[in-house]
Amino acid sequence: MGAEHSQAKRTSVNVSLGEVGQLVGSLVYVRQGRREHSAFAYEQIWLQNPLRFSFSADLQLVPGFQSHKAKAPQDSVFHGAIADTAPDAWGRRVIARDHARRRKAAPELPALTELDYLLAVDDFSRIGALRLQMPGESCEQASGSGRRATLPFIDLDRIYQASRAVERGNETDEDLRFLRGKGTSLGGMRPKCTLLDEAGHLSIGKFPSINDDRSVTRGEVLALKLAARAGIDAATARVVMLAETPIAVIRRFDRDTAGGRIPYQSAASLLQAARGEDRSYLEIVDAIRTHGDNPEGDVRQLWRRLVFNLLITNVDDHLQNHGFLHVSSGHWRLAPCFDINPFPDKDRESKTWLSEKDGPITDLAVLLERAPYFALERAQALHILSEVYAAVAAWRRVATGVEVGMRTNELPHFQAAFEHTQMHDAAQLLGL
Repeated sequence: MGAEHSQAKRTSVNVSLGEVGQLVGSLVYVRQGRREHSAFAYEQIWLQNPLRFSFSADLQLVPGFQSHKAKAPQDSVFHGAIADTAPDAWGRRVIARDHARRRKAAPELPALTELDYLLAVDDFSRIGALRLQMPGESCEQASGSGRRATLPFIDLDRIYQASRAVERGNETDEDLRFLRGKGTSLGGMRPKCTLLDEAGHLSIGKFPSINDDRSVTRGEVLALKLAARAGIDAATARVVMLAETPIAVIRRFDRDTAGGRIPYQSAASLLQAARGEDRSYLEIVDAIRTHGDNPEGDVRQLWRRLVFNLLITNVDDHLQNHGFLHVSSGHWRLAPCFDINPFPDKDRESKTWLSEKDGPITDLAVLLERAPYFALERAQALHILSEVYAAVAAWRRVATGVEVGMRTNELPHFQAAFEHTQMHDAAQLLGL
């Protein structure tokens, strides 16, 4: 009998929220042959809780199981906010390599499933407030029961060396043991890990890749520093030197000052968008107006970010790179911006379109034309543009300052991202 006709295998996982581990529902994962899907049901006690809210836009606050299937091969088999907690491409790479080594020693081990990837993220560092737990067991710990996989800052160099080994394809069992569970949902294919900084704050460490032809880590910290100067709520970032190697350390924004977990969902989840779908910023604006805690402030902040992205040539602006944090009563706010980078070697064209009519963002004119949709009169839009322009125009000074530490001979590698026709057009619009 073919695998596609084999008996379905079902696995149940308890889903809870926050440090207290408030049980909110049950996730059921079903695999039959190569087909996978899932379903989620809220617990009655959560539906009756006066503080209840839907942690994922595609899950209604109703009793009974709500099913989910991947619309396309690149989509998740889990509901949006649950899928947001799964490891990114780098994390999956580490998990797959580790599992392949295990199967060499124990060929009877089954192939990895999407549930395996989801549960491979350590509970302590899982993005947002969702926590996953097999019935009768503690929340998932990638390093084994009672052990935390998120390592202290002192181990940063060891993690970096293990990441280099994975990139080269000559990692050891010890390297993979060290990396296991340290993946993150916030990123992509670039090597990174979760860690605790010197003050005990949960952070992301981003490493140079062996394929880099410029200091990408310094570039990301530069972009976040400039964003903050431009009036954008940005993730806190700094450069840490390991000998002569610059590492970007970016503090996680889904934890409060006491270390409590803040519910999170990506813009893709809020829009209930499949990975291959063409969605737009105006749709994000509509979602903010429906679900936002401070709609007018957030849509204006979003417009500011779009101007900034254009002027620094950050074109990796897909929906997974925009996020929302829960405030209260099912209302959400824009998360601090993250994963923003100058791309001097790419065309200045946003990955996410401004609207179906406008297409991708390629110049300031279309942003100014659409400013009223973002609750901005032209004078207000020009004021924001002036603040963003001033921040970006200072890129050389910020780049070579102590917080970023670029050498003068590194600046030409980034020049095209910051000095271009749109900056010239901005200056003319502002009468500079």
